[in-house]
Amino acid sequence: MEVLASPAPELLLARLGAETSRIRLGSGGVMLPHYSAYKVAETFRVLHALYPGRIDLGVGRAPGGSPLESLALRRNRKEALDDFPEQLTELLAFLGKGFPAEHRFSKIQVTPEMPGGPQVWLLGSSPWSAEAAAQFGLPYNFAHFIDPNGTRQAIEHYRESFRLTAYGSSPRAMVALGVVCAETEVEAECLASSWKLLFRRIRQGQVLPVATPEEAAAELATLPEALFSQRFPDGSEWPRYVVGTPATVRRKLTAMAEALGIDEVMVVTIVHDHAARVRSYELLAQAFGLSTYVLAGAAQSV
Repeated sequence: MEVLASPAPELLLARLGAETSRIRLGSGGVMLPHYSAYKVAETFRVLHALYPGRIDLGVGRAPGGSPLESLALRRNRKEALDDFPEQLTELLAFLGKGFPAEHRFSKIQVTPEMPGGPQVWLLGSSPWSAEAAAQFGLPYNFAHFIDPNGTRQAIEHYRESFRLTAYGSSPRAMVALGVVCAETEVEAECLASSWKLLFRRIRQGQVLPVATPEEAAAELATLPEALFSQRFPDGSEWPRYVVGTPATVRRKLTAMAEALGIDEVMVVTIVHDHAARVRSYELLAQAFGLSTYVLAGAAQSV
């Protein structure tokens, strides 16, 4: 997909780690069905060794992409495996407490060997992922930008069903959503038109580059809103994208976080112009009192 910055988050993390000194860096995410759990553990152990205490490993179950890409990435093309729980169990064992003595992988040593390890987060957009995160005792990130209709139910189920395990002593959740922030409401809505068109195109099976606001407005005018809403109904409490001035965005994000009982959100800004995207992040940082952070750039992703 041309709208993605990179299909290899672990490589971007290595570069970002070298350019920063204190912020946490995380993958959002590694689609575990396409990988060997052992290899993922090795890769993120190296990242943890390079940048100790700063690496988060976000893993997901979804295949991602089209059926053709999923086939090309599949570990076993003779049969479609759905062994995510087993994979996740292996990954956590390789990264943490190890395997029982009788397990066939118990003699494997994951290097580099050093204290601690990356923090594993489970990513998802369904009740299944909320239940899995709760049963494994892992932090949970709900992809609100994918399915905004199930956000409250997923977060509440995760919190109510959370089990104390070796990987977590209490539930910890965040949501991921889009944000477009600008000096005026009119400018923010104009910039957001590029995202609105991208979303519609993806829903209709068209994966094209992000359009300019002018191109987006012209094409959106030819697509009746009522017909699109009927095909893809959205009955969520909160929009996929929060759009507006810094004050508006802060108020809406804060209200959402308070309603869900979370203290962290992950945001992504999809607009056509890179400078406008960086400015959106700057305004957002200032709105939340994070103006001391210096943004060296922003990667566009979905």
